[in-house]
Amino acid sequence: MQQAALLVGAVFLLVGVLGFIPGITTDYDTMKFAEHHSEAKLLGVFQVSVLHNIVHLLFGLAGIAMSRAAATARQYLIWGGVVYLVLWLYGLIIDHDSAANFIPVNSADNWLHFVLGIGMIALGVLLTRGTGRVTSR
Repeated sequence: MQQAALLVGAVFLLVGVLGFIPGITTDYDTMKFAEHHSEAKLLGVFQVSVLHNIVHLLFGLAGIAMSRAAATARQYLIWGGVVYLVLWLYGLIIDHDSAANFIPVNSADNWLHFVLGIGMIALGVLLTRGTGRVTSR
């Protein structure tokens, strides 16, 4: 459980850093702080902004910090997964060309958020099985 949270956190931290590297992020010169006019794309696919990259960095740091104990690692994976599923729904509902797309997200981001949400929740639930957790009454 803790290793999974550490790995997920490290990947988010890496993605946050990569989002600030020209070349790995295409159209880097169009990156905005937080609006749909940012045409910068991580790996040429996932629309990013300064805010989007900062969120990845913070989410990564949270995962690394919360991986120190099994209970907090589980919470990170499950609740982090819920956050990503909410972000997926947000991306499906908003008009990508409107001011509501302040993060910003595109279709590739939306489906990645869905996979991340399901994957994180699955890790948090499945890695808990068979751990012999004792609950107090």
